[in-house]
Order: sequence, then structure tokens, then C-alpha cells
Amino acid sequence: MASTRWRPLAVWLLTLLACLFFLPARAGVMDAASMKQAFPLPLVVGEKDKALPVWPIYKQEATETILVGYAFESIDLAPLPGFSGVPVNLLVLLDSQGGFRDVRVLSQHEPVFLDGLGPEPLEKFVAQYKGLNLKQHVKIDSRAKSAGQDASANVIIDGVAKATASVRIVNQSLMSSALAVARAKMGFAEGRDPSLIGRIREDVFEPLDFNALQRAELVTRQTLRNRDVEAAFAGSVGEGQDEEARRNPGGLFTEWMVLHLNVPTVGRNILTEKGWRYLKTWIEPGDHAFLVATRGRYSFVGEDYQGGAVPTRLTLSQGGLPIELRDLDVDDKIRLPEDWRGADVHWKVFKVISQASLDPTQPMKFALSVTREKGLILPEKVRKEFEMEIQLPEDYAIPSGNEQQSWKTSWTGRKLDLSVLAVGLALLTVMLARPAWLVRDERRMRWVRNAYLLYTLGFIGWFAQGQLSIVNLTGILQAIVNGRSLGFLLYDPMTVLLWGYAALTFFVWGRGTFCGWLCPFGALQDLISQLAGYLGVYKKWKRRAVPRVWDRRLKGVKYVVLAVIVALALIPGSNLVDSAVEVEPFKTAITLAFVRSWPFVVWAVAMVLLSVFVYKGYCRYLCPLGATMAILGRARLLRWIPRRVECGQPCQTCRHRCAYQAIEPQGQIDYNECFQCMDCVAIHDSDTRCAPLISARKGQTIPIRTIKEQVA
Repeated sequence: MASTRWRPLAVWLLTLLACLFFLPARAGVMDAASMKQAFPLPLVVGEKDKALPVWPIYKQEATETILVGYAFESIDLAPLPGFSGVPVNLLVLLDSQGGFRDVRVLSQHEPVFLDGLGPEPLEKFVAQYKGLNLKQHVKIDSRAKSAGQDASANVIIDGVAKATASVRIVNQSLMSSALAVARAKMGFAEGRDPSLIGRIREDVFEPLDFNALQRAELVTRQTLRNRDVEAAFAGSVGEGQDEEARRNPGGLFTEWMVLHLNVPTVGRNILTEKGWRYLKTWIEPGDHAFLVATRGRYSFVGEDYQGGAVPTRLTLSQGGLPIELRDLDVDDKIRLPEDWRGADVHWKVFKVISQASLDPTQPMKFALSVTREKGLILPEKVRKEFEMEIQLPEDYAIPSGNEQQSWKTSWTGRKLDLSVLAVGLALLTVMLARPAWLVRDERRMRWVRNAYLLYTLGFIGWFAQGQLSIVNLTGILQAIVNGRSLGFLLYDPMTVLLWGYAALTFFVWGRGTFCGWLCPFGALQDLISQLAGYLGVYKKWKRRAVPRVWDRRLKGVKYVVLAVIVALALIPGSNLVDSAVEVEPFKTAITLAFVRSWPFVVWAVAMVLLSVFVYKGYCRYLCPLGATMAILGRARLLRWIPRRVECGQPCQTCRHRCAYQAIEPQGQIDYNECFQCMDCVAIHDSDTRCAPLISARKGQTIPIRTIKEQVA
């Protein structure tokens, strides 16, 4: 009866969650009043744009109202998930020339800035953007020094030690959202939508030598003589500062070239086979790789260049907007002509990540900068840039199409991971739908189950970062409270696929499919418990079942924990939920692999060790996600575990063997607490462990009747 009462509610909740994906996206939290408070007089906040979630900011000067720029929230335009699965939200004021007038942190859920380093380092980090411009090449380096930056083609800002990945996510969120505003409102990059870009044709390849590549316009080269560089510095303090140029005006200053390596006709002909495979391993869909080479007396890398560093003399831009170049170590796998192998030749391979929205069908500009200075004590410096435009022939790229969306990159970029997950889910479905082969042999079942638990922990958890969490639920609830859609979830395809599979299995098997097979932290507890058994722990400290009365009471605690977390998530503007969700050790044990501050590590280790003495004690008694799964699992339509009329009366074998204590004394299965380990199914089918079958084999006349699957 209880299952029947809960089923409509569970179905309603699942339907509601599905429908919320299609609500209009309004992720921001700022309204008109809060914007006016953030930008007080003499600034004036205009009406929010109806087409783009930005607020025009004006300033009154005499009788004239001047547009200062646009204010916006980064989460509205670039909701890139952080380590917690929740995007960092920045409040940005971008002036009409693409300059950052103000950048503030509105909210963030990064573990390292919540409980490790604290929020101050992140606030100091984003403050460095004030005064910078989108047209500058902003680089992050924890070792950045202000000295010498005038001679660089890039602006380098200090990163945050121990939070490298987090600040890069913040940087990408800021730049992507700002570029979207600049494109739409300021005409940057001719107003092109960064989510609608062309892509490389992977199906076009032709074996060509280097000369043939040049004839096909796949190699872009430029030669600079000494007189060319000297002419560029004419009239500046740099004029006449190069003695070699004065002595030999016609001499070679540098010759440089650029090749687009992930174009198959280029990459497969320039790289070795090993190099091509290596390149394809390290570039995701939407990424780009360029080979840059120079020969002559001036190199693009500079005398003090170190591998992995930011190139100080080389920049890339498209449509007037800078694009970051990242060093990619494939230099020893390059096949260049003999005349490009001298002592004065330097080459590097650089990667452009997909979030930069580089469009291979549009012109790209590489610039080589040359800096000269005059004076000894306080030298005056001047820098000149020599540009070279790259245009990929149209046969090698596919123009942009309206069907492309920015979130799709997250899915196409993880095709391999998603394929491995899909195969694993399909295998699990077959095992659970047709368990006879699996449960027929106790040893086989143990090995297969443990292998799958290792797959869940190693691949789904630590490698693919697919641990579902109560944070997913609180993120959904907070999105609803703040009136935004759940579209941001699409940026995490592993989570979407796992939740989708769990939702479907709620109707067939209940909560046990996820909790018993697909939860990485649950798998970790299970494997640790078995390891303890192999090490002889239970010979010294015998694991005992929790008394039935206390087991019932303790299983209700997780629902109380869930209720508290949900209540806190529904409080607008409250940050208490960020602390409450730390009752989950998933982030520490799985997402961050125990690399976290000691209180969280102690809690996670304690919960793992608890399972050694109280089998999966955290899952059964404390887990708010488990409580959520149990509630939604009430949508289950079948009593799928076979029972006999003898189960419970008189046979108690399954109940005593159930480590989860999910079988009632009368023999019924409590599906809300069942983790679907299938031990009872194996016992039911075994004529050496099932008492009724043993009796029948001995010729006794106890009736044996199996209760088949039926509607719950």
C-alpha cells in the first residue's frame, strides 16, 4: 500500500524534472534593485536587455547620457561547471571598448575556495582583471612577475597556487561570457555567435610532401629581412638599435611559418604516425593544434623560453579577439624538410582549446612581436608586431551551422567516456534483467560483481568523475528558486546519462540499481569491506548486524538529513546548504581523490572505515542521496525478486544473509532499502543453500511454490 501511495508523487517529480529542462534560461540572481546597489550613482542602470541577459550602464555628463558599458552575470552566458558541479558566478562590467571596468565574485562552490584557501584568494584573482581589455592576451601564471611584461605580447596575471584548475575555469567563464557580450553588443568578431562555428573535416586526407602542402595553400610563410624590421621601427626610440640590421639590411631577420596540424592532410603528413596518434589523444573536438616554426636570427620562443610557458613573442587572434595558445609537447614527432632542421630553426606545437571558439573557416591572425629598448637604467621600450593571416582552404573545413550549440561540445568531447559508460550500463541491464546465469555459480557472481564495482569506482568515479551527488539535487532546487532552467546540467554529460539511467530503473528495480551498482563511493565501501575480510579483520573483530529496532530507526536518519538539506537549498540567498552538503563524503573521496583539507579527509575516511564494521553504514543510515533514490524508487512497478511461500515461514536463510537488513522476518523484501546485490536471488535458486530446495532434494514433502514477478 505504501508503494502505491508514493508512486504518483515519484512519477510527478520525475516529470517535473524532465520539463524543467525546457524552461527559459535565467540563471542569474541579480535584479534591478541589486544592480543599482552594485553600481550606484553617478552610474545609472538601464533596463535589462530582452534578447541578451545584460544591463546597460550609463553615466550622466552635463546634459548628455553616455553609455559606460554592460553589466552581466557570467552564469547567464557561460555556465561552466566547477569541481562541485556548480558554475562560478561573476558580476562583470564591460565597457564599450571591451575593457573590464569591474569583476566581482557573486557566488562560488569550489571546494578549494570554500574550506581550503578560503574565498579571499579568488577575490584577489578576479580583481586583477580590472583595467584589462578583451583584446589583450591574458595569461595565468602562478609564477608571474610584473617585470618584463612590457616586452611581452601577453598580459600575465597571477594564478592561485593549489587552485590552478579552478582559476582556469573562472578565467574561461569570464572570458567566454564577456566575449559573448562583446560580439553581440560591440561588434567584436563581426558579431558571430561563438557557439556557431565551423569545424575541421576529418574525412579529407591526401598524402602530400611538404612542397605539395605549400601548393595546396596549407603552409603559410612569411620572410622578414632586416630592413623590413628596421622600417617598422622608423621614427621610434627603437630605430637604429639593431647593429646587425644596420650592417646587413638585406640579411634574414626571420622566416616563419604556421601549419594547422589537426587538419588530417597536414597533420598526418607532417607528424609521424606516433605523433598523429598522440595529437589525436590530446585534442578534443573543437580544439585546434598549430605548428609554428622560425628560422633565422630571431625566434618566436625567445632566449628565456621554457617548455610549458606562455610564448611572449607570439599571439593569435581572430576577428580582433585574442585566443590563448597552449604548449603541446609533440616536438620530437615532427617531420620537416631538411632546410628546416638547422641550428637556427625552432618549432613548437600549440593547442587552442574548444572554449576559445576558434572558427577554422574564418581568417586567423598570428603576430610575431619584436621589442627594442633604448637606455640603460630606465630603458624606454617599444614593440612592433608583424602579422601573418591564416586562411584554411574551404575544402578542408565545414562552415558553421545553426544546429551547433555550445553545450554539445561537452558531449562530443567525451564521446569515448560516454561510449564506455553506455556499454557498462547495457551490460548491467542484461545482468539484472536475466540474472540466472550470474547467480547460478556463487564464485562467478562474486567475481563479476567485484569486477563491476571496480569499473564503477575506477572509471565512473575517479576517471570520468561521474559520481552523482546531493549537490545535483540542490543545484536543481536553487535553479528553480532563482527562476532559471536546468540547461546548465547539459554541460556535464556523464551526470545526465547516469541520472537518466537511474530514473528509468526506478520504474523497474527501484533505488538498488544505482546504490548497489553505480555509486562509486558505495563501490569503495563494498570493496574495502571485502578487503578487510581478506586481511582477517573479521577474525579479530566480528562484524555484527545492527539490532532490528535500531536498524529501523537509523534508516530514518537519512531522510532527516535530506529534509534539512532541501530546506536550506530553498532559502533564497543562503549559503548554509554549501556546508550542509558536506555530510556527503563523495566530493572528498571520489571527485578530489582525498586531496583536500584534513577535516574532510578524516570524515570521508571515517565513513569508509565505518563500512568495515557496519556494512555500508553511511549508505544505509546517513546518505541524503540514498534517501532521494529511495523516495524516487517508490515508482518501482515490479516485485522483481522471486520469493517462495516458505520465505520467512519457516525459512530465514535470506534474511540472515542480507547484509543490508532489507528482508522482513515474514520474508518480504523492503525494496526501499534493497541494494540489489542479488545474494538472496542466488540463495533462492541454489539447491545447496535454499532450505525448501534442500528439503525437496532429500525427498521431504514440503511444498515449494515460487511467487513470480508481479505488480507491486
